[in-house]
Amino acid sequence: EIVDTTYGIFEKVIQNYLDDPEYRRLFPFSKDLEELILLPVGYPVAVPICRIDIFYNEETGDFKFCEFNTDGTSAMNEDRELNIAIQKTKAYQQMAETHEFKSFELFDSWVETFLEIYHSSQNPKEHPNVAIVDFMENATEMEFQIFAEHFKAHGCKAQLCEIRNLQYKDGTLYTPDGMQVDAIYRRAVTSDIMKHYEEVGDFIAAVKDNAVCLIGDFRTQIAHNKILYKILHLPQTQVFLTEEENAFVKAHVPMTYSIHDGRLNIEEILTEKDRWILKPEDSYGSQGIHAGVECNAEEWKEYFYKERNDADSTYLIQEFCVPYQTMNVDLAQGEHTFFPVYNLTGLFTYGGKFRGVYSRISKSEIISTQYSEMALPTLFVTQKKV
Repeated sequence: EIVDTTYGIFEKVIQNYLDDPEYRRLFPFSKDLEELILLPVGYPVAVPICRIDIFYNEETGDFKFCEFNTDGTSAMNEDRELNIAIQKTKAYQQMAETHEFKSFELFDSWVETFLEIYHSSQNPKEHPNVAIVDFMENATEMEFQIFAEHFKAHGCKAQLCEIRNLQYKDGTLYTPDGMQVDAIYRRAVTSDIMKHYEEVGDFIAAVKDNAVCLIGDFRTQIAHNKILYKILHLPQTQVFLTEEENAFVKAHVPMTYSIHDGRLNIEEILTEKDRWILKPEDSYGSQGIHAGVECNAEEWKEYFYKERNDADSTYLIQEFCVPYQTMNVDLAQGEHTFFPVYNLTGLFTYGGKFRGVYSRISKSEIISTQYSEMALPTLFVTQKKV
């Protein structure tokens, strides 16, 4: 239900961005990026792949959104490897005697969704040549290799490719070794592409000429950019959402403001620092984030005014959500050594449909690789019938 409602809101926001120049002005995109977003797309799926990260309370069923990851969505392989590993433990093996375990399949299901989207585009080939592209210094290469093998198992040629090295000649896009590219699985996030815009000219030219099927296209940035949290609460968005969708936004999307917003109660933000978090509009991997709970009063004041006094700052200030806590066990310290952890739940979404869960924990309220984040295998467990 969370995925269905969220994806429906994405579709409406994206369509209004495309249709309404006034609504478009709410988003802080450069002219180059706006041009890419407005390019025609040959398939109907608004956001081909997404991982919707939420702070889910297991006791109440309530939740708050953390972030929306689109084309850079990852960690499918983390979940797969962790599930393989946990099967070797005595705890798993003993519990398997009385319970059924099921994990999520996240590779074939994405390849099948990808090919469905591709085959809904113009003039598709039965078995397209697929390039999985990223800036390889940022890539999760092992995961890409596994995806490539699954594409090959579905009859496609597939290669990992540094996005800078794609070559566009005579209306056709090629990998460096000469493979003609029919479809791109884009793992390069939009902010990285725009940062290296002049270095990816062949890729951009092929996309502009519609010489390749790009999955996902640049419309996904509308959902990915954290400014969406602010825009979802604005009257310009509320007017085209249903009453139920607006109630959903109010209940689950943290209140978010631009750092220069005149509505900010600065005294409240400074004196009640634990209620707030500072985030860049467009980042990933928790880069550049400052939470009040991790700072003393002077540090928080310094972070806040650094961005507030910078006329060019694109930071947002957002309501801080304390993640749900559970107990976990540190077996390295002895089988009875339990400790509390905070939880973050990612909802893998392929073609607008829920496909699986990614689970992470942390000993601190900030769930990030910069701190004490750990990934967990996710399992559905049912008791065996006697």
